[in-house]
Amino acid sequence: MSTTREKLVVVGNGMAGIGMLEQIIKLGGRYDIQVIGSEPHPNYNRIMLSYVLEGTKTIDDIVLNDWSWYEQHGIQLHTGTTVTRIDAEARKILTDTGLEIPYDKLIIATGSKPFMLPIPGIDKDGVVGFRDIADCQRMKEAASSYRKAAVIGGGLLGLEAAKGLVSLGMDVTVVHLMEDLMERQLDHNASSMLQAELERQGIKFAMGKQTVELTGDQRVNGLLFKDGSRLDADFVVMAVGIQPNTAVAAGSGMKVNRGIVVDDYMQTSLPDVYAVGECVEHRGVCYGLVAPLFEQGLVLAKRLCGVDTKPYEGSVVATKLKISGVDVFSAGEFMDTDEHTVISAKDDWKRTYKKVLLRGNQIVGAVLFGDVSEAANLQKLVRQQAEMNDEIYGSIMGTDCCGGGTKKAASVETMADDEIVCGCNGVTKQAIVQAITEQGLTTVDEIKACTGATRSCGGCKPVVEDILKYVLGDGFAAAAKKGICGCTTMDRDEIVAEIKTKGLRTIREVMHVLGWSQEEGCSKCRPALNYYLGMIYPDTYEDEAESRFVNERMSANIQKDGTFTVVPRMYGGVTTPEDLKRIADVSLKYDVKVVKVTGGQRLDLIGVKKEDLPKVWEELDMPSGYAYAKSLRTVKTCVGSQFCRFGTQDSMSMGELLERKFERLDFPAKLKLAVNGCPRNCAESSTKDIGIVGNDGGWEIFIGGNGGIKARLADSFSKVKSDDELVEICGAVMQLYRETANYLERTSEWVERLGLDTIRAQVVEDAANRKALMERIELALAQVEDPWKKLLRNPHKRGMLFEHKEPVL
Repeated sequence: MSTTREKLVVVGNGMAGIGMLEQIIKLGGRYDIQVIGSEPHPNYNRIMLSYVLEGTKTIDDIVLNDWSWYEQHGIQLHTGTTVTRIDAEARKILTDTGLEIPYDKLIIATGSKPFMLPIPGIDKDGVVGFRDIADCQRMKEAASSYRKAAVIGGGLLGLEAAKGLVSLGMDVTVVHLMEDLMERQLDHNASSMLQAELERQGIKFAMGKQTVELTGDQRVNGLLFKDGSRLDADFVVMAVGIQPNTAVAAGSGMKVNRGIVVDDYMQTSLPDVYAVGECVEHRGVCYGLVAPLFEQGLVLAKRLCGVDTKPYEGSVVATKLKISGVDVFSAGEFMDTDEHTVISAKDDWKRTYKKVLLRGNQIVGAVLFGDVSEAANLQKLVRQQAEMNDEIYGSIMGTDCCGGGTKKAASVETMADDEIVCGCNGVTKQAIVQAITEQGLTTVDEIKACTGATRSCGGCKPVVEDILKYVLGDGFAAAAKKGICGCTTMDRDEIVAEIKTKGLRTIREVMHVLGWSQEEGCSKCRPALNYYLGMIYPDTYEDEAESRFVNERMSANIQKDGTFTVVPRMYGGVTTPEDLKRIADVSLKYDVKVVKVTGGQRLDLIGVKKEDLPKVWEELDMPSGYAYAKSLRTVKTCVGSQFCRFGTQDSMSMGELLERKFERLDFPAKLKLAVNGCPRNCAESSTKDIGIVGNDGGWEIFIGGNGGIKARLADSFSKVKSDDELVEICGAVMQLYRETANYLERTSEWVERLGLDTIRAQVVEDAANRKALMERIELALAQVEDPWKKLLRNPHKRGMLFEHKEPVL
């Protein structure tokens, strides 16, 4: 490192410290920089930890600055290292690894740590906070071994933790001291709507409960409340709040109250030592949200680079909840008092709520639930304390200024150039426009990589996309168009149309004729093309097994230890003693580790060796349950009218009929059905791709449900009186889905993309089209058979699989 530059040391490798360094680099600051981080990771987006927990993102997905970024900018990064003391007199820091690092300028960005309630039992096994990647990993490990979890704290962090644990399959109860969730950000109306929505997604609540003890021996087994009641739990997440991490600062003689005390330029009480982020106390306030941290970082970066800057005078905080299927926003003041003018609208049918608070005629706060499309606009208005007028009212409340009922779209054309679009990263409209025009950017992802906008919470993404549309004009549609993968610019509809028009019959032919950039394709397009060709030519296309994913080729799901799980078919969740005995005999003979009852009412043989798969299937002599495939997985049933005193229809027989009829058929993604004998929903029809509910007059059909990561309640689609009508409607829906969905697109996404009315028009209202759809699905069904029966007849194919010669996909 150069000896002519001043030495800048940053203690803390989180979003605040590294965000400040990014600003220094943009401003052309010239320092020798070293960063010390306690975690073994490069800088990552802590806001996205909830997505890692629920499984929609990986750790790599949330990394903001990878290892190469530090190297590219000449920054020396020390990971897994903790600063133990600052020697202000000698101007150096000391670490737990024995390092002594001199500095000319020092920035403390040590963030915060979870507050752990000082109650008996807090040190037991199974009690964790939720603050970093290590906490995430501990929670995932717990979900694989334990069932009942309690999350103490009904704030933002606690709710995110709870939803993540529910997604991992745990029975989760949120314990909250107050009667309202997120009471520091939401009023009673929004809080009640939030709780109701989260209850629909499977989270339980114990409101108004004060935890006084965690019970159990070495490991926690429950919570004891002040009122004497108790909650059983074998895993507890503490999410009651955070506290600034000030230990090093306090131990080094720095002035500390609740946080490290700084002035308006982030200077601490020690010379040339600054602080930013959640560890800081500014004008008596500590911030736990990301936008203020970046605002502080920008002021400090300008100060260190000798650039004129306004002092940091505090932040208007805004909150956005990051849980799948729940949209909540709050900014500024949210509890109305006698001094406020309140503008509000609540729609229980659409589950939306809007409230704007005025003091005088100035906008000082807002709460949104369900529809947060105006969040970015409201955050700006609250920050500016703008005067309310008819145009703003119409934009926010969804009416024009004359009350005509037409929402006036906010135009980016009228935004000032210096208006901040991304509050988290301090990115202005002008910076985004310049990046688009000067560097030829055409996508939001490119803007994110170049400017940082949308990189943190993502709340500004709609505005960034509007700016992109505004700048590109007519070129936006062409620029935004994406192919099904990086091998082609063609989308699904274009590819299917070209296959039909040009009579293309093989994957290789499609790639060659349609100009694929990679001769062999990739793991995204090859399975998709294999499906599209099979769907278009069901009676002539020869399936290419090498273009299927490994689980489909093996007719079993590969596990992390290299063994496989085998799931035989149990029609409608019904089996026989003979089949159960056969499963037990095979499991014992081939040393199956675990036999598990699945959520689809079947048995899963876990731990089958690869070389044993052919014999296992042969000796079971049962159809495959397709637990691995993009096909009909299960038809879940209740006992129905055969046995249940509430049952009005024979759900077991109908479930078996549907499963036997439509098994083996390929779909764009996995497909799950359920049949209930009455509206009590014991088979959980409301969260299935096709859900069927019996009633006194016949059946009601629901479509588009999903009980997974992106939870969605199914929409009521049609009511029928006869079993034949039911089968015909279901078959036509399936075939329309096969013909119009993108590959790997679940019905929940397909229904929202096409629209329920469009699907109903083609299936329910158009009898001729419904008949044609049924004819096409019957033709496809006539061509398929159980994959293992087909494979067992073909020694060559079997040899490719079991001699480890199959292509990797």
